[in-house]
Amino acid sequence: MATFLLVNDIKGERKYGIHTSGLDELESMEDDGIDISNNSIYTPVSYYLLENTFKQLPVNIRKHFIDFGCGYGRAMCVAAHHGFKKVSGIDFSREFCEVAKENLAITNQKVSNFKSNVINNDAFYYEIPNDADCLFFFNPFNEIIMSGVVNNVLDSLDKKPRTIYVVYINPIHKDQWIDAGFKEIYHYQKLKYLEQSILVYKP
Repeated sequence: MATFLLVNDIKGERKYGIHTSGLDELESMEDDGIDISNNSIYTPVSYYLLENTFKQLPVNIRKHFIDFGCGYGRAMCVAAHHGFKKVSGIDFSREFCEVAKENLAITNQKVSNFKSNVINNDAFYYEIPNDADCLFFFNPFNEIIMSGVVNNVLDSLDKKPRTIYVVYINPIHKDQWIDAGFKEIYHYQKLKYLEQSILVYKP
């Protein structure tokens, strides 16, 4: 598994020309007095699962991709390459957000017809834009933050009913989405640690 992920990571970085590899246990943020108890360590999602994601999504779902816990921006950059007109990322690490902006700038030189936005904030308080049609999660936080995000999504759907997809990698809290009325339409697992779920809400 480790060899597969490493090789896939190297190929992906070369293919997309960005710099998103690495591991960060968020210790520097904890040293600054930021509460990291509800959040996972930073590790980027596999390029293998990312590219598989965009093969499964309908071609008409390409308006606004939002990555929760965007880290260095890998998922946003790949989404732009796969036709999304607008990509947004939210992360509570200011340092991660700055790196994500740098990688999006690189992507913008290759894919010029998309807009991007990176927000340095806690996902729990993030108001979901009414044009969002695809939400992405790589198990970025615990059930407390996820419950807040689910409620925010439902509020957005109340204001503007629409079809919206959720891509959830390592879907530990998938039941929260199903309980909220989302239906799992795709599930994939490779070996033990690469698991992917795609859910959809249709009014």
